[in-house]
Amino acid sequence: MKLSELLASVPDATTADSTDRDITSVIEGSQHVIPGAIFVARIGENTDGHDFIGSAIERGAVAVVGERRRSELGQGVLPSEVPYVRVPCAAQALAWLSAAFHGFPAHNLVMVGVTGTDGKTTTSNLIHNIMAAAGINAGLISTVNAVIGDEVLDTGFHVTTPDAPAIQGYLARMLASGITHCVLETTSHALAQHRVEACDFDLAVVTNITHEHLDYHGSSDAYLAAKSRLFEHLATSFPKRGIQKMALLNRDDDSYHFLRDLLGVLYSSYGKNPTSDLRAEDIECTSVTTRFTASTNRLSFPVETSLIGDFNVMNCLAAIACALHGMDIDPEAIQRGISGMSSIPGRMERIDLGQDFTAIVDFAHTPNSLRSALETVRHLTDGRVIVVFGSAGLRDVAKRSWMGEIAAELADYTVITAEDPRTEPLHEIMEETVVGCIRAGAVEGEEFWRVPDRNEAIHFAASLATSGDVVMLCGKAHEKSMCFGDIEYPWDDRLAMRAAVARQLGQPEPIVPELPTAGKGVLALS
Repeated sequence: MKLSELLASVPDATTADSTDRDITSVIEGSQHVIPGAIFVARIGENTDGHDFIGSAIERGAVAVVGERRRSELGQGVLPSEVPYVRVPCAAQALAWLSAAFHGFPAHNLVMVGVTGTDGKTTTSNLIHNIMAAAGINAGLISTVNAVIGDEVLDTGFHVTTPDAPAIQGYLARMLASGITHCVLETTSHALAQHRVEACDFDLAVVTNITHEHLDYHGSSDAYLAAKSRLFEHLATSFPKRGIQKMALLNRDDDSYHFLRDLLGVLYSSYGKNPTSDLRAEDIECTSVTTRFTASTNRLSFPVETSLIGDFNVMNCLAAIACALHGMDIDPEAIQRGISGMSSIPGRMERIDLGQDFTAIVDFAHTPNSLRSALETVRHLTDGRVIVVFGSAGLRDVAKRSWMGEIAAELADYTVITAEDPRTEPLHEIMEETVVGCIRAGAVEGEEFWRVPDRNEAIHFAASLATSGDVVMLCGKAHEKSMCFGDIEYPWDDRLAMRAAVARQLGQPEPIVPELPTAGKGVLALS
């Protein structure tokens, strides 16, 4: 594709160079540049892409997009023969360039965006499953994986929406394979960093908006504003024949009125609130199934799912609202789609090797999700609840003590451990969580422990369990690595839990990757 064709899609792009170029790819990481690429110099949290322009040119970049003036780039960094395009926002330009390079695939797909603090992945998978049950050929891009037909692709180490070039590449592949609809899980980071611009959403779903990512967004208001971008995009996104733009809002959530008032499109609400357009009634939750009646003013039908917990009622409602009101899918297909989804990796996932206690791995990593998960497992047993979790380094500091307090309040035993400490001292992160436990009245060495190594923490928690107890491991779930310093070490919560359960049963243990914290022991008992 010609450079001039790509630049025509970028708002407010300016260049003094009239020389056109053939472009082979759109790249923001200089290490990934191939000959003929256009390199986008984005200013990130920790690095400035403008510092890598020279490296990108050496690797074969034939054009550069950036935010700084050419004169600010330094002598000899950018040869005069290489076109330089200045834009107000390189991240936004990256999204538009990526979409243009792939021929704007979202123009020909029905796009469903799902955002929120908790429940995004579950809700996205439910919607995807419902569409499959209805005979709709749909793709899925979540923070766990991308699903394109029978192909399942890993979307990265840590849970966030892929970058713009990857998203547009996935959408292009979906379109080429005959897919007509796509469900795109959309994080606040993705919205704030313009990764999902040019995705031309038709339906936007919110699960809830609670405390999270204040380290990045700075305030609750800024976090809410980032989430709201998905709904603001609806009114201005590319119009598609026969598709009615619609927002699906949680009537029970504090975000409801704020989002409703900024919309320029139709909306529908869901929740337990009797004024909701879609309501959950006659809710029954057991240890193995959840049942309720989905009701509107014109119809009602029973819903059954193996996803347990009151919070999964809300996830199901969000998916039903999207399918029923947003896509006019019939109730029978909705029922089949929901009942047919047995589990999602790392979402209240049971590890069962025949032990006499329940072992669960869950992604709960926010105060709200930890509370919901602990309240759910409390109803699963008459025994004790043992929870293992940590808090990530260089992330929202305010939630650490809060989560410690919640754990001490709702669990019988709490084991505090590592969870991506990054460059922060692990003992300081754990200490902040300890403050919350103590504030809730818990006693160290009796009701909570600090075990720096996550593998040892899981084994320690399993050793505390007796018949009928629940051991729940929270925070990492399906993620495949743990970050210490600047290094991503291989890691798998589900594998580690299997190993811990196997040891209690005297069975052969799977090999669990060793972390830098191995051998540190239980601090409170050392």
